[in-house]
Amino acid sequence: MRNLKALCLVLVAAMAASFSLASVAADKIAVVDITTAIFSSNAAQESIKQAESNADFIALKAKLDGSVADYQSLAKEAETKRLTWSQEQLQSHKKKMDYVKADAELASQKLQAENKQLQQKIMQKLAPLAQEAVQAVVTEEGVTILLRAESVVIAGQESNLTAKVTDRLNQLTK
Repeated sequence: MRNLKALCLVLVAAMAASFSLASVAADKIAVVDITTAIFSSNAAQESIKQAESNADFIALKAKLDGSVADYQSLAKEAETKRLTWSQEQLQSHKKKMDYVKADAELASQKLQAENKQLQQKIMQKLAPLAQEAVQAVVTEEGVTILLRAESVVIAGQESNLTAKVTDRLNQLTK
């Protein structure tokens, strides 16, 4: 009697597992990276090009590049001449290098802030359209479960909808 109960329990568990697997097999699972889709879109790329051609952005980039070049030049000079310099000359040169390094760091921080602001602006502008694009692609593809690409360890290329969402987003922003 006891063996019969155990056998029944095993059969019931096996049937439940097979029904569960059958329902998962019937679901179409896909992944999407919405951020990549948004920033790969033509509208985002155009916004980035416009920002990079802005006079303020160009000036900041030039300031950063100039500061980095100055710092490298001062470092090279210090490397070649430091053995012949007095203690005062070494301190003066180090002070110059510190100032140039601070200028480079400030310019870099300003550029990072500009980039972050641009990214936020693009996300605010395109996020609603991206959601619309995702919804349309999911409906077209018959997807029943959609996951973020960042949260999936392994996914085949055929289950990644990012490119299709980007294409749809490009159509919506024309």
